[in-house]
Amino acid sequence: MDGVRHEESSPASPGRALAVATGLGVGGYVFASLLVAVAVFVLVAVGVPILDEPTLLLGISTVLGQGVAFGAFAFAYLSYTDRGLDYVKARVPTLRDVGWTVGGTIALFGGLVTLSLLFMALGIESASNTVEQFGEQDPTVFLLLIPLSFLFIGPGEELLYRGVVQGRLREAFGPWVAIIAASFLFAVIHVFSLTGGGKIVYLAILFVLSPVLGAAYEWTDNLVVPSLIHGAFNAVQFYVAYLGATGGVQTGML
Repeated sequence: MDGVRHEESSPASPGRALAVATGLGVGGYVFASLLVAVAVFVLVAVGVPILDEPTLLLGISTVLGQGVAFGAFAFAYLSYTDRGLDYVKARVPTLRDVGWTVGGTIALFGGLVTLSLLFMALGIESASNTVEQFGEQDPTVFLLLIPLSFLFIGPGEELLYRGVVQGRLREAFGPWVAIIAASFLFAVIHVFSLTGGGKIVYLAILFVLSPVLGAAYEWTDNLVVPSLIHGAFNAVQFYVAYLGATGGVQTGML
């Protein structure tokens, strides 16, 4: 029958929406991991010493993972369910959008500083991101990740987790529950990129901060805004991490 989606007969069903959103959030990560693993295997097989080149390895992982895989996975879902590209709202930012971008970035850093100081006062340590290990081997990794934050990390992750996952949840639960649920999925999926103790603390910080991105998308109807906020937030942290790794400042990445 024309116009019928391939997915569920009742797209607003809460249980179905939650299951699909979870599958999208987890499935996107699994697909990205498999794509990166295949790419690395092929490069090693043809004699490229990618495992000995942290900058090259992380660059390829970021482009293929957050960029190609997340984007392809999101668009495949939209195509399969006949939702189409218009399902994700995106346009050239207006002056208002720029204001939201600046405000959202400030809000994220304000929240990060507040939470970091709180946990520090309580003597609670956060886990480390595996990116830091790459940076210890070659600090230029952090410089590479600055443009990649805007080109691939921010857009790729926001397309999947805000544009598609949050959008799918919105159909059944409304915007505010969708923001919180998508933020939870977004935070939890990062557990695979953490090392050391304090993983719950790291994920808790992500969960508390992520609604800023979800709210920015809902209030502006423009995925470019949370993508820019996300990119700027990561880029600044990567630059600070670079300064810390090279002796510029006595601090590191969250």
